[in-house]
Amino acid sequence: MLYTIIKENTYKDSIVLMLLSNKLSAIDGVNKVSIMMGTPANKDIFKSSGLGTDELEKAKPNDIVIVVDTDQEEKVDEVKEEVEISLKGESDSQDASKGQEAHNWKRALELANNPNLALISIPGQYAAMEAENALNEGLHVFMFSDNVAKEDEVRLKQKAHEKGLLVMGPDCGTALIHGVPLAFTNIVNEGDIGIVGASGTGIQEVTTIIDRYGKGVKNAIGTGGRDLSTEVGAITMLDSIKALNNNRKVKVITVISKPPAEEVQRKVLNVLRNIDKPVVTLFLGDKPSYQEANIYHAYTLEEAAVVSVQLSNGDKPNFKPTTVENVNVQLKDSQVGIKGYYSGGTLASEAAMLIRDAFNDTKTEEKKDGYILKTKNHEIIDLGDDVYTKGKPHPMIDPENRIAMLEKSMNDQETAVIMIDNVIGNGGHEDMASALAPTIKRILDNARQDGRQLAVLVTVVGTAQDIQGYDKQIDILQTSGAIICKTNDQMVRTAIQLVGGKVEQPIVAVRKFEYTKENLAVDEKIISLLNMKPSVINIGLKSFTEAVQNSGSECVQFNWRPIAGGDEKLMKVLQFLNYYEGGTI
Repeated sequence: MLYTIIKENTYKDSIVLMLLSNKLSAIDGVNKVSIMMGTPANKDIFKSSGLGTDELEKAKPNDIVIVVDTDQEEKVDEVKEEVEISLKGESDSQDASKGQEAHNWKRALELANNPNLALISIPGQYAAMEAENALNEGLHVFMFSDNVAKEDEVRLKQKAHEKGLLVMGPDCGTALIHGVPLAFTNIVNEGDIGIVGASGTGIQEVTTIIDRYGKGVKNAIGTGGRDLSTEVGAITMLDSIKALNNNRKVKVITVISKPPAEEVQRKVLNVLRNIDKPVVTLFLGDKPSYQEANIYHAYTLEEAAVVSVQLSNGDKPNFKPTTVENVNVQLKDSQVGIKGYYSGGTLASEAAMLIRDAFNDTKTEEKKDGYILKTKNHEIIDLGDDVYTKGKPHPMIDPENRIAMLEKSMNDQETAVIMIDNVIGNGGHEDMASALAPTIKRILDNARQDGRQLAVLVTVVGTAQDIQGYDKQIDILQTSGAIICKTNDQMVRTAIQLVGGKVEQPIVAVRKFEYTKENLAVDEKIISLLNMKPSVINIGLKSFTEAVQNSGSECVQFNWRPIAGGDEKLMKVLQFLNYYEGGTI
């Protein structure tokens, strides 16, 4: 039976509520439970997941809604009690530091010390409005929020460019600004490599490999995945490339993206051909067919990282891919399949690319349900796809979907290799290895009892400085029976080798291209952003404030909640009136 609890006028961030949902789901006797704000979009999620009720329709956008499916009515009181305890803990934490926190723009600007960056992680339908408020206040914007309309992205980035500011995002998962981590970010050494990427986990993979090679990254600028689309036109990437070129401390520039629109790729390459510094590019999925005198075109994320290190050291690029040797797994002839269950979308895309190239298999049977690749024998799934994250935390935070996939794969007699990534760092699960290890051990044990063996390959994306502990995560996973791979590239090549395939590394000649002269100047405000630790106003997830402050940078927490009862039309009217009357909401 379904029971509905509504807590009126009590706004909490969606990720906080999603994590609380997981906690409530563990209560014995509760079949299913979900807790979200009472927005129209969330009501649709309740209904689509079988938790729609008549009482649900009474909820307003600023109300917390809990719907419980249980056969024991007394469990509803237990859920209520747990919600009260958890929300009180949140409130007590906020009260302890309320002098350093704001509830509106006016107070945030009063508390901040010469702020120059707004970090936004609120629901997507409101994020564009707050980004515009930030730009109006002269702040650069990092927009973690997703589900922002593309036309809003275009408008905001054009406005930012005209004002000499950067908009990183929307749906921007990571960035390092003068060594300060933003959102899902690893702690890496500072150095002379500058990165700009339309890929969150792609940046994480490259920066962590660079760190493990003993080198460092000064700035890693995320652009959001749509920046290189025809409509957006690489506004953020082009300004970022020029800013890195103007930064004397950056010796090598590394550019990461999935294949952009053709005319946008030409525009980006033309700017890069104007630059004297060594450049590394990775347009993931676009197999390099040539090299250039000053631009190295990489095939994989590991190659981009390794060549960046070699160029930083003044060495000639010389990347040699590797596989894990002496894997002691005896496979049957019928075991031919590779399965990859990824939390990192770019890592999943790289895996799909390598498998397609190895087996000359370009056919994907279906695109739905987060599949990056699904052929007769192989499947790669991005568990960070919207189909898995509506109303649930990202798989870097929540292991539930990954565990379910691992359990499901257990009975597939044709599976030979299972690949998973463990992306650690700021914003991630506090101990993902311990969450996944029991399931890994169980499926390996069950396979043996069934008279067959499996290879479970795992790569950990992280550094020794990350709070989860890079070596600790590896030790836990190895104890479970997993085979540890140093990089995603190595993991996928190892998987392919185990089922009898091989990835051929591109061997290409150097070509020379004509190019149009470009003005490489960029606004001083962007150069300034990259040359010192930013002063941040964090609008949304409180954990992001803690990460920024722990890095030695100033950050004011803006405990945002929608004004005007969450009515988007009225909010836009108030925003318009406020801006033109010179006030601050």
